[in-house]
Amino acid sequence: MGKPSKRQAEILHFAREYRRENGYSPSLTEIAKNFHISIPTVHEHISHLQEKNLLTAEKGKKRSIQALRDHKSPVVQIPLMGLISAGGPIEAIRDPRPIEVPRNMLSSGENYYALKVSGRSMIEEGISDGDIVIIHEQQTVDDGEKAVAYMPDRNEVTLKKIYREKDRIKLVPANKYMEPFYETNVEIQGKVVGVLRKEI
Repeated sequence: MGKPSKRQAEILHFAREYRRENGYSPSLTEIAKNFHISIPTVHEHISHLQEKNLLTAEKGKKRSIQALRDHKSPVVQIPLMGLISAGGPIEAIRDPRPIEVPRNMLSSGENYYALKVSGRSMIEEGISDGDIVIIHEQQTVDDGEKAVAYMPDRNEVTLKKIYREKDRIKLVPANKYMEPFYETNVEIQGKVVGVLRKEI
């Protein structure tokens, strides 16, 4: 079984989620519109996915596309742990439920989880309100990296760029209209490794 390209993995994920939410498969036109590509290009991707035994589609039958599941699936499930603020600290919602993400966003054998973003303070890093961030669970990050930061004194969690200073931690938004803030007691709970855009 061949490995799908990034676009093919995205189409598989879209087809699976569309069928789950609507009870039927997307049309070629809907796939083309979602990815801003032509219908002939969709046909080409579908053909390649069929050759790799990752998808089935009946010729001449509308909405017959079905993504197949197996141990080499191009998507994997990770827990969606709740809501995290990118505009100001809020308490995280701990209500895990699984979501599917492209396998090529993750390294094998590692611990990952996802959080839905609330706020606009990270928009200059390409993270918008309503997006889902993929987090690698780890306790340290390098200066300037985007991290999930837990502040025990507030019992709150936020998403910011982290910089260490002599006796405090600087938490920096990626929005020129917002100011950084400082904390002395911060626990890193993970590093941002990917973003799933919200559907527009």
